[in-house]
Amino acid sequence: MAGNRMGRREALAGLAAATLGTAAGTGAPRAQDLTKASIALLKLSSSGPIFIAQEKGWFRDAGLDLAMKDFQAAAQVPLAVVSGDADLGVTAFTAGFYNLAAKGGLKVVAAQSAERPGYQLNVIAVTNAAWDQGVRAVKDLAGKRVAVTTVGSSVHYSLEVVSRKYGVDSKSLTIVPLQTIPNMVAAFKGGQVDAAVFPITTFRQVESEGSGKPIAYVGDEVPWQLGAVFTSPKTIVERRPMIEKFLVGYRRGARAYHEAFGTRDNGKLVPGPNYDEMIGILSNVLKQPPALVAAGLPFIDPEARLDVGDIYKQVAFWQSTGQVSRDADPKAFIDLSFIQGHFNVP
Repeated sequence: MAGNRMGRREALAGLAAATLGTAAGTGAPRAQDLTKASIALLKLSSSGPIFIAQEKGWFRDAGLDLAMKDFQAAAQVPLAVVSGDADLGVTAFTAGFYNLAAKGGLKVVAAQSAERPGYQLNVIAVTNAAWDQGVRAVKDLAGKRVAVTTVGSSVHYSLEVVSRKYGVDSKSLTIVPLQTIPNMVAAFKGGQVDAAVFPITTFRQVESEGSGKPIAYVGDEVPWQLGAVFTSPKTIVERRPMIEKFLVGYRRGARAYHEAFGTRDNGKLVPGPNYDEMIGILSNVLKQPPALVAAGLPFIDPEARLDVGDIYKQVAFWQSTGQVSRDADPKAFIDLSFIQGHFNVP
Protein backbone atom coordinates (compact mmCIF):
# COMPACT_ATOMS: atom_id res chain seq x y z
CA MET A 1 0.00 0.00 0.00
CA ALA A 2 2.81 2.34 0.96
CA GLY A 3 4.53 1.42 -2.28
CA ASN A 4 1.39 2.34 -4.24
CA ARG A 5 1.18 5.75 -2.50
CA MET A 6 4.84 6.41 -3.24
CA GLY A 7 4.35 5.47 -6.87
CA ARG A 8 1.37 7.81 -7.13
CA ARG A 9 3.29 10.70 -5.52
CA GLU A 10 6.20 10.15 -7.90
CA ALA A 11 3.86 10.05 -10.86
CA LEU A 12 2.17 13.29 -9.77
CA ALA A 13 5.54 14.92 -9.22
CA GLY A 14 6.62 13.88 -12.71
CA LEU A 15 3.40 15.24 -14.21
CA ALA A 16 3.87 18.55 -12.38
CA ALA A 17 7.41 18.81 -13.64
CA ALA A 18 6.27 18.12 -17.17
CA THR A 19 3.56 20.77 -16.83
CA LEU A 20 6.04 23.34 -15.53
CA GLY A 21 8.15 22.67 -18.61
CA THR A 22 5.39 23.94 -20.91
CA ALA A 23 3.47 27.17 -21.28
CA ALA A 24 0.34 27.03 -19.11
CA GLY A 25 0.36 23.24 -19.40
CA THR A 26 -0.68 23.40 -23.08
CA GLY A 27 2.20 21.32 -24.37
CA ALA A 28 3.79 24.32 -26.09
CA PRO A 29 7.41 25.07 -25.18
CA ARG A 30 7.94 27.87 -22.68
CA ALA A 31 9.29 31.10 -24.15
CA GLN A 32 12.55 30.77 -22.22
CA ASP A 33 13.07 27.28 -23.67
CA LEU A 34 12.75 28.39 -27.29
CA THR A 35 15.80 28.76 -29.52
CA LYS A 36 15.99 32.30 -30.86
CA ALA A 37 16.64 32.84 -34.56
CA SER A 38 16.10 35.48 -37.23
CA ILE A 39 15.35 35.26 -40.92
CA ALA A 40 15.83 37.91 -43.62
CA LEU A 41 13.13 37.97 -46.28
CA LEU A 42 10.96 40.06 -48.58
CA LYS A 43 7.25 40.52 -47.88
CA LEU A 44 6.18 38.62 -50.98
CA SER A 45 3.91 35.64 -51.52
CA SER A 46 7.03 33.53 -52.17
CA SER A 47 7.72 33.83 -48.42
CA GLY A 48 4.23 32.47 -47.78
CA PRO A 49 5.20 29.25 -45.97
CA ILE A 50 7.09 31.31 -43.38
CA PHE A 51 4.16 33.67 -42.78
CA ILE A 52 1.77 30.73 -42.48
CA ALA A 53 4.00 28.77 -40.11
CA GLN A 54 4.55 31.85 -37.96
CA GLU A 55 0.84 32.62 -37.73
CA LYS A 56 -0.07 29.01 -36.96
CA GLY A 57 2.61 28.72 -34.26
CA TRP A 58 4.47 25.94 -36.03
CA PHE A 59 7.92 27.42 -35.47
CA ARG A 60 7.19 27.64 -31.74
CA ASP A 61 5.94 24.05 -31.79
CA ALA A 62 9.33 23.10 -33.25
CA GLY A 63 11.09 24.96 -30.42
CA LEU A 64 11.97 28.13 -32.30
CA ASP A 65 11.35 31.79 -31.52
CA LEU A 66 11.68 33.23 -35.04
CA ALA A 67 12.09 36.94 -35.72
CA MET A 68 11.42 38.10 -39.28
CA LYS A 69 13.54 40.88 -40.77
CA ASP A 70 11.88 42.48 -43.77
CA PHE A 71 13.98 43.91 -46.61
CA GLN A 72 13.04 45.80 -49.77
CA ALA A 73 15.32 44.20 -52.38
CA ALA A 74 16.48 40.63 -53.04
CA ALA A 75 20.14 41.70 -53.03
CA GLN A 76 19.87 42.84 -49.40
CA VAL A 77 18.80 39.45 -48.04
CA PRO A 78 22.00 37.40 -48.59
CA LEU A 79 24.07 40.37 -47.43
CA ALA A 80 22.17 40.28 -44.13
CA VAL A 81 23.09 36.62 -43.71
CA VAL A 82 26.75 37.11 -44.66
CA SER A 83 27.08 40.05 -42.26
CA GLY A 84 25.46 38.13 -39.40
CA ASP A 85 22.48 40.49 -39.21
CA ALA A 86 20.22 37.45 -39.80
CA ASP A 87 20.71 33.74 -39.14
CA LEU A 88 18.75 32.61 -42.18
CA GLY A 89 17.57 34.10 -45.45
CA VAL A 90 15.01 33.30 -48.12
CA THR A 91 14.81 35.02 -51.49
CA ALA A 92 15.40 34.65 -55.23
CA PHE A 93 18.70 33.62 -56.75
CA THR A 94 20.73 36.41 -58.36
CA ALA A 95 24.20 36.76 -59.83
CA GLY A 96 25.15 38.64 -56.68
CA PHE A 97 23.95 35.74 -54.53
CA TYR A 98 26.17 33.31 -56.42
CA ASN A 99 29.20 35.55 -56.05
CA LEU A 100 28.69 35.74 -52.29
CA ALA A 101 28.27 31.96 -52.18
CA ALA A 102 31.46 31.50 -54.23
CA LYS A 103 33.36 33.42 -51.56
CA GLY A 104 32.16 30.99 -48.89
CA GLY A 105 29.52 33.26 -47.38
CA LEU A 106 26.35 31.27 -48.05
CA LYS A 107 24.98 27.73 -48.03
CA VAL A 108 21.67 26.75 -49.65
CA VAL A 109 19.67 24.32 -47.50
CA ALA A 110 16.11 24.17 -48.92
CA ALA A 111 13.85 25.40 -51.70
CA GLN A 112 11.69 28.48 -51.83
CA SER A 113 9.64 29.34 -54.94
CA ALA A 114 10.01 28.06 -58.49
CA GLU A 115 8.71 28.97 -61.92
CA ARG A 116 6.40 26.18 -63.10
CA PRO A 117 3.78 25.82 -65.86
CA GLY A 118 0.41 27.13 -64.80
CA TYR A 119 1.84 29.42 -62.14
CA GLN A 120 1.71 32.97 -63.44
CA LEU A 121 4.50 34.46 -61.35
CA ASN A 122 6.46 36.64 -63.80
CA VAL A 123 5.29 37.85 -67.19
CA ILE A 124 6.95 39.45 -70.19
CA ALA A 125 4.64 42.23 -71.36
CA VAL A 126 4.74 44.79 -74.16
CA THR A 127 3.34 48.30 -74.34
CA ASN A 128 0.33 49.05 -76.49
CA ALA A 129 2.56 50.97 -78.91
CA ALA A 130 4.90 48.00 -79.30
CA TRP A 131 1.93 45.66 -79.77
CA ASP A 132 0.56 47.92 -82.49
CA GLN A 133 3.99 47.82 -84.16
CA GLY A 134 3.78 44.04 -84.35
CA VAL A 135 5.59 42.93 -81.21
CA ARG A 136 3.32 40.01 -80.41
CA ALA A 137 5.77 37.33 -79.25
CA VAL A 138 9.18 36.92 -77.63
CA LYS A 139 10.84 36.46 -81.03
CA ASP A 140 9.71 39.99 -81.90
CA LEU A 141 11.69 41.59 -79.05
CA ALA A 142 14.95 41.82 -81.01
CA GLY A 143 15.99 45.45 -81.23
CA LYS A 144 13.56 46.52 -78.50
CA ARG A 145 14.09 48.20 -75.14
CA VAL A 146 13.14 45.88 -72.26
CA ALA A 147 12.92 46.98 -68.63
CA VAL A 148 14.18 44.85 -65.74
CA THR A 149 14.87 45.69 -62.10
CA THR A 150 18.63 45.18 -62.02
CA VAL A 151 21.23 43.43 -64.12
CA GLY A 152 21.87 39.99 -62.63
CA SER A 153 18.46 39.79 -60.95
CA SER A 154 15.95 36.93 -61.21
CA VAL A 155 13.89 39.18 -63.48
CA HIS A 156 16.88 39.63 -65.78
CA TYR A 157 17.52 35.88 -65.78
CA SER A 158 13.89 35.22 -66.72
CA LEU A 159 14.25 37.49 -69.74
CA GLU A 160 17.51 35.84 -70.78
CA VAL A 161 16.31 32.22 -70.63
CA VAL A 162 12.98 32.87 -72.35
CA SER A 163 14.69 34.92 -75.08
CA ARG A 164 17.20 32.15 -75.68
CA LYS A 165 14.39 29.62 -76.01
CA TYR A 166 13.09 31.57 -78.99
CA GLY A 167 16.48 32.19 -80.55
CA VAL A 168 16.65 35.86 -79.56
CA ASP A 169 20.21 36.87 -78.68
CA SER A 170 20.04 39.06 -75.60
CA LYS A 171 22.73 41.23 -77.20
CA SER A 172 20.08 42.28 -79.69
CA LEU A 173 17.97 43.63 -76.82
CA THR A 174 18.52 46.91 -75.04
CA ILE A 175 18.13 45.80 -71.42
CA VAL A 176 17.15 48.78 -69.28
CA PRO A 177 17.76 48.30 -65.50
CA LEU A 178 15.42 50.61 -63.60
CA GLN A 179 16.11 49.42 -60.01
CA THR A 180 12.52 49.33 -58.75
CA ILE A 181 9.13 48.04 -59.87
CA PRO A 182 7.51 51.52 -59.68
CA ASN A 183 10.25 52.87 -61.98
CA MET A 184 9.55 50.05 -64.43
CA VAL A 185 5.83 50.77 -64.40
CA ALA A 186 6.42 54.47 -65.02
CA ALA A 187 8.79 53.79 -67.93
CA PHE A 188 6.40 51.22 -69.39
CA LYS A 189 3.38 53.51 -69.23
CA GLY A 190 5.40 56.47 -70.46
CA GLY A 191 6.74 54.65 -73.51
CA GLN A 192 10.41 54.88 -72.51
CA VAL A 193 10.63 51.10 -73.01
CA ASP A 194 8.88 48.69 -75.36
CA ALA A 195 8.55 45.81 -72.93
CA ALA A 196 9.19 44.74 -69.34
CA VAL A 197 9.40 41.67 -67.13
CA PHE A 198 6.84 42.21 -64.37
CA PRO A 199 5.65 40.28 -61.32
CA ILE A 200 2.17 39.15 -62.29
CA THR A 201 0.44 41.16 -59.55
CA THR A 202 2.07 44.35 -60.84
CA PHE A 203 1.19 43.54 -64.42
CA ARG A 204 -2.46 42.81 -63.61
CA GLN A 205 -2.75 46.35 -62.30
CA VAL A 206 -1.03 47.75 -65.41
CA GLU A 207 -3.24 45.60 -67.64
CA SER A 208 -6.42 46.69 -65.86
CA GLU A 209 -5.52 50.27 -66.78
CA GLY A 210 -5.23 49.27 -70.43
CA SER A 211 -1.49 49.95 -70.56
CA GLY A 212 -0.05 46.76 -72.02
CA LYS A 213 -0.41 43.15 -73.12
CA PRO A 214 1.28 39.89 -72.03
CA ILE A 215 3.33 37.92 -74.55
CA ALA A 216 4.85 35.19 -72.32
CA TYR A 217 4.49 33.75 -68.82
CA VAL A 218 7.94 32.71 -67.67
CA GLY A 219 6.91 29.51 -65.85
CA ASP A 220 5.04 28.24 -68.89
CA GLU A 221 8.08 28.89 -71.09
CA VAL A 222 11.08 27.89 -68.95
CA PRO A 223 10.54 26.33 -65.51
CA TRP A 224 13.39 27.10 -63.12
CA GLN A 225 14.35 27.15 -59.42
CA LEU A 226 13.69 30.74 -58.50
CA GLY A 227 14.64 30.92 -54.82
CA ALA A 228 15.94 29.13 -51.77
CA VAL A 229 16.40 29.08 -48.01
CA PHE A 230 20.02 29.67 -47.05
CA THR A 231 22.34 30.39 -44.16
CA SER A 232 26.06 30.82 -43.54
CA PRO A 233 28.54 27.92 -43.29
CA LYS A 234 29.41 29.14 -39.78
CA THR A 235 25.79 28.87 -38.68
CA ILE A 236 25.56 25.30 -39.99
CA VAL A 237 28.61 24.33 -37.97
CA GLU A 238 27.62 26.13 -34.78
CA ARG A 239 23.79 26.09 -34.82
CA ARG A 240 22.64 23.12 -36.87
CA PRO A 241 19.80 22.21 -34.44
CA MET A 242 18.37 25.73 -34.92
CA ILE A 243 18.27 25.23 -38.70
CA GLU A 244 16.61 21.84 -38.26
CA LYS A 245 13.93 23.38 -36.03
CA PHE A 246 13.31 26.10 -38.59
CA LEU A 247 12.90 23.56 -41.37
CA VAL A 248 10.36 21.57 -39.34
CA GLY A 249 8.14 24.64 -39.13
CA TYR A 250 8.94 25.79 -42.65
CA ARG A 251 7.96 22.47 -44.21
CA ARG A 252 4.68 22.46 -42.31
CA GLY A 253 4.03 25.90 -43.78
CA ALA A 254 5.07 24.72 -47.26
CA ARG A 255 2.72 21.75 -47.09
CA ALA A 256 -0.19 23.92 -45.96
CA TYR A 257 0.63 26.44 -48.71
CA HIS A 258 0.80 23.71 -51.35
CA GLU A 259 -2.45 22.09 -50.22
CA ALA A 260 -4.29 25.41 -50.37
CA PHE A 261 -2.72 26.87 -53.53
CA GLY A 262 -0.93 24.05 -55.40
CA THR A 263 -3.64 22.91 -57.82
CA ARG A 264 -4.00 24.57 -61.22
CA ASP A 265 -6.49 24.02 -64.05
CA ASN A 266 -5.47 25.69 -67.33
CA GLY A 267 -3.46 28.26 -65.39
CA LYS A 268 -6.29 28.98 -62.95
CA LEU A 269 -5.87 28.39 -59.24
CA VAL A 270 -8.21 25.74 -57.82
CA PRO A 271 -8.68 26.45 -54.09
CA GLY A 272 -7.63 23.55 -51.87
CA PRO A 273 -8.07 22.67 -48.18
CA ASN A 274 -8.09 25.66 -45.80
CA TYR A 275 -7.82 28.06 -48.74
CA ASP A 276 -9.74 30.87 -47.07
CA GLU A 277 -7.62 30.71 -43.91
CA MET A 278 -4.31 30.57 -45.81
CA ILE A 279 -5.17 33.38 -48.23
CA GLY A 280 -6.36 35.42 -45.25
CA ILE A 281 -3.00 35.01 -43.52
CA LEU A 282 -1.08 36.12 -46.60
CA SER A 283 -3.49 38.98 -47.31
CA ASN A 284 -2.99 40.30 -43.78
CA VAL A 285 0.82 40.09 -43.92
CA LEU A 286 1.20 41.45 -47.45
CA LYS A 287 -1.44 44.17 -46.95
CA GLN A 288 -3.09 43.21 -50.25
CA PRO A 289 -6.64 42.13 -51.10
CA PRO A 290 -7.04 38.33 -51.24
CA ALA A 291 -7.81 38.42 -54.98
CA LEU A 292 -4.54 40.22 -55.72
CA VAL A 293 -2.56 37.80 -53.54
CA ALA A 294 -4.20 34.86 -55.30
CA ALA A 295 -3.13 36.24 -58.69
CA GLY A 296 0.58 35.91 -57.87
CA LEU A 297 1.10 32.73 -55.86
CA PRO A 298 4.22 30.88 -57.04
CA PHE A 299 4.86 27.15 -56.97
CA ILE A 300 6.49 26.03 -53.71
CA ASP A 301 7.45 22.41 -53.22
CA PRO A 302 5.61 20.98 -50.19
CA GLU A 303 8.77 19.31 -48.89
CA ALA A 304 11.11 22.24 -49.71
CA ARG A 305 13.04 20.16 -52.23
CA LEU A 306 15.38 21.92 -54.67
CA ASP A 307 15.84 21.44 -58.40
CA VAL A 308 19.57 21.13 -57.85
CA GLY A 309 20.52 20.68 -61.49
CA ASP A 310 18.81 23.94 -62.40
CA ILE A 311 20.99 25.83 -59.91
CA TYR A 312 24.04 24.42 -61.68
CA LYS A 313 22.54 25.66 -64.96
CA GLN A 314 21.96 29.15 -63.55
CA VAL A 315 25.51 29.45 -62.28
CA ALA A 316 26.89 28.31 -65.64
CA PHE A 317 24.76 30.91 -67.44
CA TRP A 318 25.90 33.80 -65.24
CA GLN A 319 29.50 32.63 -65.56
CA SER A 320 29.14 32.67 -69.36
CA THR A 321 28.08 36.33 -69.18
CA GLY A 322 30.95 37.25 -66.86
CA GLN A 323 28.64 38.24 -63.99
CA VAL A 324 29.55 35.33 -61.72
CA SER A 325 33.12 34.33 -60.91
CA ARG A 326 34.50 31.17 -62.49
CA ASP A 327 35.24 29.67 -59.09
CA ALA A 328 31.54 29.54 -58.13
CA ASP A 329 30.81 25.84 -57.56
CA PRO A 330 27.22 24.86 -56.67
CA LYS A 331 28.42 21.60 -55.15
CA ALA A 332 30.36 23.62 -52.57
CA PHE A 333 27.48 25.88 -51.54
CA ILE A 334 24.44 23.56 -51.67
CA ASP A 335 23.99 21.48 -48.51
CA LEU A 336 21.73 18.51 -49.35
CA SER A 337 21.80 17.04 -45.85
CA PHE A 338 18.84 18.90 -44.34
CA ILE A 339 16.12 17.87 -46.80
CA GLN A 340 15.72 14.46 -48.41
CA GLY A 341 14.69 13.81 -52.00
CA HIS A 342 16.01 16.86 -53.85
CA PHE A 343 15.41 16.76 -57.60
CA ASN A 344 17.85 16.52 -60.50
CA VAL A 345 20.98 16.13 -58.37
CA PRO A 346 24.04 15.96 -60.66
